[in-house]
Amino acid sequence: MAKANNKKSLKRPRKTSGRMASKGFFNPIDIHVGQRIRARRTIMGYSQSTLGDMIGLTFQQVQKYERGANRVSSSRLFDLARVLEVPVSWFFEEMPGDVKSKSPAQVMDNPTPLPVAQQPDEMFRRETLELVRAYYEINPTTRKQLRELVKALS
Repeated sequence: MAKANNKKSLKRPRKTSGRMASKGFFNPIDIHVGQRIRARRTIMGYSQSTLGDMIGLTFQQVQKYERGANRVSSSRLFDLARVLEVPVSWFFEEMPGDVKSKSPAQVMDNPTPLPVAQQPDEMFRRETLELVRAYYEINPTTRKQLRELVKALS
């Protein structure tokens, strides 16, 4: 019995995981990964329900992942990468420096991280993703002409 008490006294108190307790404040890294999931799902033309079915989830769970409300486990991220045909590292690409600084280990030293706007940047807007998807459905010759036209207009 004395040993059990001794082991307990050696345990460190649990530190925060980086997620804010208040509703609506999620870790910026989880939000970034969620935006990447949504972007790739949309480009591939999958609904949340379709993606959920492919990896054994409900569309509500996919929604939570995409908002950053729920963390994606490593095994689930592996499944998502396979289904969405990207390497796991893709979900972390293009992450801004201020988001990288909000990893749980770094947040432990900063108990009150600032809330992050949950609006995706323009590259992750539905309009942009649908436009990119439609663009790649055009035959290569016409696509090249369209690209030149857009360059000339801008």
